[in-house]
Amino acid sequence: MTLLALPPASNQPPNTLAERVYAQIKQLIFDFVLLPGDRFSESELANRVQVSRTPLRQALQRLQREGFLQVFPKSGWQVAPLDFRAFDELYDLRVLLETHAVARLCEMEERPVLKALADVWMVKPHERQHAFIAVDRLDESFHSDLVGATGNTEIMKVHADITERIRIIRRLDFTKPDRVEATYDEHARILRAITRRRSEEALRLLRAHIEQSKLEVRHITLDTLYQARQKVAASQGA
Repeated sequence: MTLLALPPASNQPPNTLAERVYAQIKQLIFDFVLLPGDRFSESELANRVQVSRTPLRQALQRLQREGFLQVFPKSGWQVAPLDFRAFDELYDLRVLLETHAVARLCEMEERPVLKALADVWMVKPHERQHAFIAVDRLDESFHSDLVGATGNTEIMKVHADITERIRIIRRLDFTKPDRVEATYDEHARILRAITRRRSEEALRLLRAHIEQSKLEVRHITLDTLYQARQKVAASQGA
């Protein structure tokens, strides 16, 4: 198992250091450096990130509470395996939150978010992004911006939590070029329906869009994860 070394940070206050280690370990998971099912010991990770056990353990325990890691007494830590049942439930919750947001957007008078989103997604094919990491981030922003336009901070918080919890499988979806192209086309159709205030059409398109993404999750294999790791490494080395 390959772990990414982090620069020394022993001069930082403990709280700041724990936050930093937490963020870096989580990024290792999102970047497929640490794959679901990978095991590691605290001593191994402490040596690689060059921090003491206390801030490292704080970071690991926080990631465990959030469901990213599992701990086994006397056996060390493990990146949580992919839980497809949990992902199904999170996608179902996404549908509820985002359809509510789209229904509201179809009724709102002022909708500046639509112009901003159209500038990104309703572009000519040669103007589209194709790097899967870039598309992944744009896709997250698309859905978050739709929810954010409602102005409901509690819904936004819940949606942000869901977004983070499904990020790893969402990124896997965009390692496939056909899914990138489909996302551009589907987002554009959703935006047109919202702009024209065709609520029923917009909701139907959005549900179909999320359901297709949910179905793609079922095709994830260990080989998919390893290929994603190689693609991320190649993009970061470019």
